[in-house]
Order: sequence, then C-alpha cells, then structure tokens
Amino acid sequence: MPHDLLSRRQFTAGTALALSSGLSLAQPGAAGFWTLLREGGCVVLMRHAQTESGIGDPPNFQLGECNTQRNLSEAGREQARRVGAAFIRERVQLAQVRSSAWCRCVDTAMLAFKENTVWPPINSFFGGEGRDSQTREVLAAVQGWKAPRNLMLVTHQVNITALTGEYLAMGEVFVTRPDVGRLRVLARQTF
Repeated sequence: MPHDLLSRRQFTAGTALALSSGLSLAQPGAAGFWTLLREGGCVVLMRHAQTESGIGDPPNFQLGECNTQRNLSEAGREQARRVGAAFIRERVQLAQVRSSAWCRCVDTAMLAFKENTVWPPINSFFGGEGRDSQTREVLAAVQGWKAPRNLMLVTHQVNITALTGEYLAMGEVFVTRPDVGRLRVLARQTF
C-alpha cells in the first residue's frame, strides 16, 4: 500500500509538472506577442473571427449587402470582442485599423477595435484574380512601417497566406514585420 500511494503521488506530481510545462510552453509565444506589440513597428494581421459554417461566400454575393455573405457567428462576435479586450488589457496601441470590405472583416474590426477603414488591397481574392497585384500593393504600403506605430489589418486567410507563407485559423492574429518580399511572422496568438 505505501508503495502504491507513493506511485500515485509521483504520478500526480509528474502529471501536474507535465501539464504545467505544456501550458508554459504555450505561453512564451503570448508573452512575446504582447512585448513585440508594445515595442511597435508591427504589421498585425488578423483573420476575421469565426463565421457561420461554410467556405467562401454564397454564389452571387454582394459586398455591400451583408445578408448575401458568410458572416460572423455569435461565437465569432464574442471572439472579436475578446481580441479587443485583450488589446486594451495589454495596453497595445494601434495607429490604424484597416479591413477587407467583406462584412465579416468589417464586423470583426468594429467589434474588436471600434474603428476601421476599408482598404481594397486586403479584399479577398479567394476564387478570383488579384492575388499577386494585391499582395505587392500591401507589401509596398507597409514596407516603411516603423515603431512606435502598429498597423492592424483584418482580412482573409488567402491574403495572409500570400503575405506570410503561413496559414492561420479564424480569429488568429500574426505579429509581423516587413522582410524581403513578404511579411515575417514573429509571433501568433489565437483568441
């Protein structure tokens, strides 16, 4: 019995250590994420928050008519609010917030940051043309972005992958800085 009790204690202690180690391994990215943003000079890329199920938009959708598009789910609206609350809590300043014209991006930006300017170069090119020209236009526009300012771009997975070479989930945020021919991802955070 004492041997079994010792084994259980060792197991419990080992499990607690493993879990705490796993959690701490996940946290340095978050700490680096906020530190980089407080330093400034970042181009922050956010994929719009969670949407209703589906891929892309329904046939014949119209940009000016949200009821024709795939929009944020209730979970996505709450996710966008969490992002905004985290930026306030961490005292991170954004010089500008720009989004794609798609309602799910505009709504994400407004719910999270209470401000937004629609910027056509970050409109989705999913299933269409414009990838190379839009990507070049964004890279040229952000090339001289310097501290202490941060720029937030709320856009789509296809645009962010074209700019960084990396994939991200809905509601995930990349902290980047301009590099040769792309934006280099320095940290990432999911909310």
